[in-house]
Amino acid sequence: MSAAGLRVGRYYTAARRHPWVLGKVADWKIPLGPYTPAQIAVAVGGGFLLIKTIGWWSWMGPVPVIGWVLAIWTVRRPKIAGRSPVQAAAGWVLFLCQPRGGRIAGRAARDHAPRPLLGGFTIEDTPAPGLAAQSTLFPAVRRPGAAQDHSPAPRRTPAPAPERKAGPASGVQQLLALARQGGGR
Repeated sequence: MSAAGLRVGRYYTAARRHPWVLGKVADWKIPLGPYTPAQIAVAVGGGFLLIKTIGWWSWMGPVPVIGWVLAIWTVRRPKIAGRSPVQAAAGWVLFLCQPRGGRIAGRAARDHAPRPLLGGFTIEDTPAPGLAAQSTLFPAVRRPGAAQDHSPAPRRTPAPAPERKAGPASGVQQLLALARQGGGR
């Protein structure tokens, strides 16, 4: 089917064609109306303010009253970011009433109170290493300034060191043990 043969139908409800207004019933409407909710709010609020402050502006004549009528007329179809002023004001009020951190599952999101993180550890004794393991932990270290024996006599093996019950477990303990034996500077 070609594009010219397609039929397009649109349906608009009365609520979508006409804005929400007050003062229109069937074919009858209020003089100079109908009025939007924003116009009614400006009319009521401005009228109340003008009556309460008549002593301040009465010297200006009809200028404040004309300004009030113009304000009512200007808010007839205003848009603030595509929204009516009442909806925009309601959005700002809701924004200002929100908790600072936002909401999670409908409740205010708050940081938890700080608390110390406690923990511990246990150092267990290691089994005593054998003589072979002891020699690999502490190899013989030659110091550069020490006298070396170049005699043709056969070398004697040194007497084994007394066996220790537990060897050093960490690198720092190994370095300390080496320093006690005289291998460190």
